Amino acid sequence: MQTILVLVFAFLYIPIGVLVALSFNAGGLPTVWSGFSLKWYASLAGNSAILSAALNTLIVAVVSTAIATLLGTLLAIGVEMRRQYGRGLEALIFAPMIIPDIVLAIALLSFFSMLDFTLGLHTIILAHVVFNLAFVCSVVRARLKSFDWSIVEASADLGASALTTFRRVTLPVILPAVVAGALLAFTLSVDEFIIAFFTSGAGRASTTLPMQIYSMIRFGITPEINALATIVMAVSITALTLSQRLNRGVIGQ
Repeated sequence: MQTILVLVFAFLYIPIGVLVALSFNAGGLPTVWSGFSLKWYASLAGNSAILSAALNTLIVAVVSTAIATLLGTLLAIGVEMRRQYGRGLEALIFAPMIIPDIVLAIALLSFFSMLDFTLGLHTIILAHVVFNLAFVCSVVRARLKSFDWSIVEASADLGASALTTFRRVTLPVILPAVVAGALLAFTLSVDEFIIAFFTSGAGRASTTLPMQIYSMIRFGITPEINALATIVMAVSITALTLSQRLNRGVIGQ
């Protein structure tokens, strides 16, 4: 059993390890080791196309995460406050998590075209909010499952307004889940390619990092691509690890 486990992990992580190692390769060939070097990381700093794509990715991730976190948290509170909800509502909430990305991308593109929206960063942000909202809602609802709603009722009985009750009673309790959901949404937004590809406009102004990597890799894999992929992976793993740690604490409470 241990041998099978080792083989599975080797199958999953050896390619990633090779990618990371070759990103430090001094030679120009992506598959032949020629010595340790950081020059490919330095070259990324001078690549205007990559820097532009990185800025676009950061804008999309931050803005879509902020909107999705706000709406997802409010949706989770609204659903859990009802305490009685049918399967239809559950399906509507979590549909963006289940629907294949290609289907959701085509649907969003059709929707934007129907409304005669000009495609650009704003449409990518709206598209990312759609699927990120469900993930944030799921994480926050996990915390609200064990929330004592009698505290909210007691606060209202003592004369506190709904806003004061939320700020001083509800929010401190669910804040770790909100942050965990936000980090998860940020990670998904940074990594997402298919939906961004379909809902972006033409030109560099709406190109994200995954899209830039795809356009570069069509002409062959280079150590510069390995370095860029390593940076994106490091950011994603960091955000996801923080999200899991916070989420583990939320579930344990």
